[in-house]
Amino acid sequence: MRFLKQIFTILCIFPVFNILGQQSFIRGTVFDAKTGEFLPGVTVFLEGTSTGTITDFDGKFNLALQPGTYDIRISYISYETVNMKGVQIKPGEVKVFDELGLKEASITITGVTVTAERVRNTENALMAMKMKSTNLFDGISAVNLRKTGDSDAAASISRVTGVSISQGKYVYVRGLGDRYTKTIMNGVDIPGLDPDRNTIQMDIFPTSIIDNLIVYKTFSADLPADFTGGVVDIALKDFPEKATGNLTINGGYSPNSHFNDNYLTYEGGKTDFLGFDDGTRAIPAVDNIPLFSDVVGRPNSEQGIRYQQILRGFNPTMAAQKEKSLMDFGFSATYGNQKPLSKITLGYNVNLSYKNSTDFYENATYGRFGMNSDHDVTALDQLELQTGSYGVSNAFLSGLAGVALKTKNAKFRLNLLHLQNGESKAGIFTVESTDQGSNYTAIQHNLDYSQRSLSNLLVEGKHVYPESKWTVEWKLSPTISKIEDPDIRMTRYQPRGGSFAISTETGFPERIWRNLEEKSYAGLYHAKKEFTVGDRKTMIQLGNSYTSKERDYIIHNFAINVRNVPLTGDPNELFRPENLWPLNGTNGFSGTTYEASFIPVNPNKYNATIQNIAGYVIGEIEATARIKAIVGVRAENYIHFYTGQNQQGDKVLDNAKVLEKTDFFPSVNLLYTLQEKQNLRFTYAKTIARPSFKELSFSEIYDPISGSTFIGGMHRDENREAGIVYWDGNLKTTNIQNIDLRWEMFFEQGQMASVSAFYKKFENPIELVQYFVQKGSYQPRNVGEGNILGLEAEFRVNLDALSEKLSGFSISSNVTFTKSRIELSQTELESRTENARTGETVDKYRDMAGQAPYIINAGISFDGGKEGLWKGLDAGLFYNVQGPTLQFVGIADRPDIYSKPFHSLNFNSNKKFGKDDRFQSGIKIDNILNNKKEEVFKSFKADDRLAKSINPGMTFRFRFSYSFF
Repeated sequence: MRFLKQIFTILCIFPVFNILGQQSFIRGTVFDAKTGEFLPGVTVFLEGTSTGTITDFDGKFNLALQPGTYDIRISYISYETVNMKGVQIKPGEVKVFDELGLKEASITITGVTVTAERVRNTENALMAMKMKSTNLFDGISAVNLRKTGDSDAAASISRVTGVSISQGKYVYVRGLGDRYTKTIMNGVDIPGLDPDRNTIQMDIFPTSIIDNLIVYKTFSADLPADFTGGVVDIALKDFPEKATGNLTINGGYSPNSHFNDNYLTYEGGKTDFLGFDDGTRAIPAVDNIPLFSDVVGRPNSEQGIRYQQILRGFNPTMAAQKEKSLMDFGFSATYGNQKPLSKITLGYNVNLSYKNSTDFYENATYGRFGMNSDHDVTALDQLELQTGSYGVSNAFLSGLAGVALKTKNAKFRLNLLHLQNGESKAGIFTVESTDQGSNYTAIQHNLDYSQRSLSNLLVEGKHVYPESKWTVEWKLSPTISKIEDPDIRMTRYQPRGGSFAISTETGFPERIWRNLEEKSYAGLYHAKKEFTVGDRKTMIQLGNSYTSKERDYIIHNFAINVRNVPLTGDPNELFRPENLWPLNGTNGFSGTTYEASFIPVNPNKYNATIQNIAGYVIGEIEATARIKAIVGVRAENYIHFYTGQNQQGDKVLDNAKVLEKTDFFPSVNLLYTLQEKQNLRFTYAKTIARPSFKELSFSEIYDPISGSTFIGGMHRDENREAGIVYWDGNLKTTNIQNIDLRWEMFFEQGQMASVSAFYKKFENPIELVQYFVQKGSYQPRNVGEGNILGLEAEFRVNLDALSEKLSGFSISSNVTFTKSRIELSQTELESRTENARTGETVDKYRDMAGQAPYIINAGISFDGGKEGLWKGLDAGLFYNVQGPTLQFVGIADRPDIYSKPFHSLNFNSNKKFGKDDRFQSGIKIDNILNNKKEEVFKSFKADDRLAKSINPGMTFRFRFSYSFF
């Protein structure tokens, strides 16, 4: 509470100082209503005075003036003049005209009167840009972000056509998984809290700091080439329109997860609530580790004393415990402003956010099933079934500070972003196993903690040269990412009558430490020149970029052996002092001991480096009054180095080039204007998907909750008895050909309709395939050739045209349907044929992994406007579903695993009230249908069997905020 009081005090002081020195201003942004392009040099003049200014190269103007009532004239050559009559300015007020669109002048140029209340919003500018851009994109503006009332970007971007959200934070475009979607921030590649993903966690960005979110669905040469579904560009604010200072407090309640006496947790560190461990989970040793075979019978030797020191250094907590759970809570504080000085304008933003959430999954299920050896049996055999409950506590802390400087023809920005996330899990499961001849039931305790951090610095500049019409942009962005999983603990007890046992059959207890550190350096340069050929506008753009990433990764794994210790079923007994070796004064094979499985060979220790050097050139041409084209080509030289070895130690690599390739990526984007607000688009491009650090490695990463293991793609997978090599360990890049066709029509007030078709062809697609040698595991592999054929449709319409009673209501929907197909490789075809059930015909084609067959987004919104009974109220009901999707490809006797559709229905409402609408409250209900998230094994004429089932439950969320300005 003391910390919250300090934050509140700081935010209260800022407005006081700001008001004392505040002037009155009018500010705004002027753009071409037809193209959406910002207009520099527009005159903004106060009639009857000598006061005026012109817009800068970003189309922005800033005019200081005394309080009063003014008539404002906005004029620009060859555009209609806009006159705003009777604009009232109060003392200390900053009045913002959000992006005024100027129309091209007709033959008879007349003044157009616009009242001050008819302020244009940024959605119109975004719509105009979308209408005239040759690149196919969708997006959501800052105005719409505020309108939806969502606290973070993840909730809002799910409303964009063809976009779905996985796990509440990761963006998928057109149903394609993470591999084919990329996230950038302010145009620069930035890793997320999970560097193994192309997409960053979208829920880490509060909407208060976002200018807009753009989803590019087609490639142009100035974008990175490693995407296929889309590129999500998060544009952060640099110059706030006016002073902003607000404090938001939010919370959430779920009947499933909160105030539940059965919630499972364990004792962690004192700083867990801040998202990092305080050393409670520190590893007792990373070197000079004696093995038990070296010290048995010699407890008083130098090695024996060292062994006991390490053994007693383990945290003794091994059991999950019940504790009443608390509800979700958090806060966000934001402050920003711009200050016009003599020859420059200074802008700055500061944001601090904190969230603490609790989830409890009762009756969670994780299963492994396989095909029977008798081909006449279609029912799947249960190999292992894990049922139980687990609790998750998540602390997230983020801070962003940015400063921007603008001169007449240049702009500079510096942003510093830090993200900190700590996630604690505790679970108790019943495990039933019949795999590989075993037949036992065990009680399993899981304790898991993961802390992640990201620190990013962005430095960028933009320079405009009016005489030569060149525009130059440059950006530098270093990032440090860390993931630490300290002291993951798993214990299995086998009940035997009235006693308990730990044996090789159930598996020994394990303790795991994982550490990842990744350093990334990204830089890019763009140069653009506009000119005319005849009476046609032409543009040439060129640039280059450089990205370097280095990752250090290591796993330390200790297997815990228990000999002659009386067991009661309480895992905490294993590390009690009286149960540690040597037991009861003996020095033989008695007591709790450990074996360090990473000695002497550790395949999970590696260093890898990636270097990517790119260059491009683009030409934009207005071929006719109706046809506009952008043609470009990008070249990328990509090198991946690796240092590490496999488990057997027979393959050792020392800074070896495991991937080196130079590729060229052409792109053609055509825009045909059928009518003023009706377009037809065609695009072609080549893109690529590359294996990640984790995929192109020898690592083996175990998930203690689900019991599954990720196997690096450099491992071979073979059935030596049958002489079958399922995978040779040679992971390649995926080349993709992309074709898009789109018709679109735009109407007034942001209404629109569009229909799109797209086709993608994949060469060597990478998919997650189940691993034969180690059951319950999966591995990235190149599979057979693939293609996707898709159709998208979108519309937004206001209902006031039907009836005045429906004024304020609008409906929107976007639907994406895809048909994906993978042509089976010879190995996969033979494997499926050999394990086919009687009467089953094996097709040489199957679904593409990670590709959803359909995505449906729909919503109905209400805007209460600024007057009347519903003043300041925004509300909406939104629905999203993604069709059944192949997640893990089957091999041999392992059937395919599909995710089932998750029907997400959410309600959101926001109400502004108080003086100047400074107060705002909001209510949101997530998962109204109380749907479960499930994955199932699918096989010929067999009932679906659960691979995973969790129930997130319905959650009620509230938000209360106060704006100081």
